[in-house]
Amino acid sequence: MPVSEKGNDHAMTVSSDDRSHSANPPSDGESSLVRAERSPARAMNVARPPNPRMVHRPTVNPDLRTHGTTRAARVAIIGAGPYGLSIAAHLRARGVGFRIFGNPMESWRARMPGGMLLKSEGFASDIYDPERRFTLKRFCAQNGLCYADTGLPIPRETMATYGLRFQRQLVPDLENRTVVALDRSSRDFLLQLDGGETLIARRVIVAVGSNYFQHVPPSLAHLPTALRSHSSEHYDLSRFAGHDVTVVGGGASALDLVALLHEIGAQVRLVARQPSVAFLSKPVPRSLWHRIRYPVSGIGCGWRSRFFTDAPMLFRYLPQPTRLRTIKTYLGPAGAWFVKDRIAGHVPFLLARTPAYSEVRDGRVYLQCKGDGGQSELLTDHVIAATGYRVDIGQLDFLSEKVRASLQSIEGAPVLSRNFESSVPGLYFVGLASACCFGPVMRFLFGAGYTARRLSEHLSFVSGVRSRLRLTGFRDLTRWVL
Repeated sequence: MPVSEKGNDHAMTVSSDDRSHSANPPSDGESSLVRAERSPARAMNVARPPNPRMVHRPTVNPDLRTHGTTRAARVAIIGAGPYGLSIAAHLRARGVGFRIFGNPMESWRARMPGGMLLKSEGFASDIYDPERRFTLKRFCAQNGLCYADTGLPIPRETMATYGLRFQRQLVPDLENRTVVALDRSSRDFLLQLDGGETLIARRVIVAVGSNYFQHVPPSLAHLPTALRSHSSEHYDLSRFAGHDVTVVGGGASALDLVALLHEIGAQVRLVARQPSVAFLSKPVPRSLWHRIRYPVSGIGCGWRSRFFTDAPMLFRYLPQPTRLRTIKTYLGPAGAWFVKDRIAGHVPFLLARTPAYSEVRDGRVYLQCKGDGGQSELLTDHVIAATGYRVDIGQLDFLSEKVRASLQSIEGAPVLSRNFESSVPGLYFVGLASACCFGPVMRFLFGAGYTARRLSEHLSFVSGVRSRLRLTGFRDLTRWVL
């Protein structure tokens, strides 16, 4: 894909060959910083014997641990969405060596339906580089795409293309590979990649998307996947044209799906536990007094939202019950303003009801819904659970049993330090998994900015301390203290 540069500005012009991209790593597989960190024994690829302390059932293939082909990295990033890419761009700018693994912008390209529009405003939909040169606004301006800071929805396709261009220019050595296992040795992490390569990393950042945390109500979970799916599993909705589809949920993803399904000719209905369906108001010019009373933020208007976006560090010090209650209740289910007219009066709503029982009957789903809105029984061809996400580190199947057992958690979410570090030293969690500690902003794209700045600053500092200790002769101390 051709890339042009003008002066100090990096152009982001779209060309016809934009597609899923897998950047090849450098031939030697590691930066000079990483090589300088390795001991002479490692540099000669001396085989590492298996650690006798690892008596649990290993997740990483034990045969691969003893081979001299293991490649080292100072930091390994698992995940190549907006959070992973933002962190990688910041680490590169600070000179911290890393390797990043994942399919770039996979959720946006392969798990969101075509035609979907972002609920976030344009100014709050960036992927973050340290100098703020690669903003969505600038990308759209350079490629003749419509953009406004507020009031103009961003198409999913635009966001996906922007993310790929960001990756190709700022994180070109991303490796489009999957981490299938993560284990812990006495002082390092062992990662196994698809294809069999084993990687040694001193620190690991888990920046996976929300797909790992899909929530499906127990009353629907037992249904076969041919008849039941989650809202995050649909890229192409055309197969539902002419079919009867029931969407369960009352939030933005549910309402987006209902609108898109209706527009392709599906017979669709919405089942929601709320007594009414809420929609956000369309942004309009506001008076100075109104802007003071309800200041704008990256996740909505109001002083509470402004606090959550500007002070994630302070949110972490709130009492645990307050944090948990806020995460569960703040910014509840609501559709985007531009969806209301597309479904109001066109799609039936079964409100104040939840699925209580379901079974398969003659190749279709029999659904029984109960609640304050009454009881309903229906037959449908397919049920889509647009029921959100619940963080549960137990669902991260690439974590070894040893790592999982060592992680402290609160209702399934990892307990994190002010630097996003978990109770397993050197293991970090960002994105949705960090919302319990750092607030609602981590459920949005906007949270990637603070995360990247904070984490890169921390890792740069730690890396510098290690280098100084090593130069002064305290090599062994660096292994245990840092």
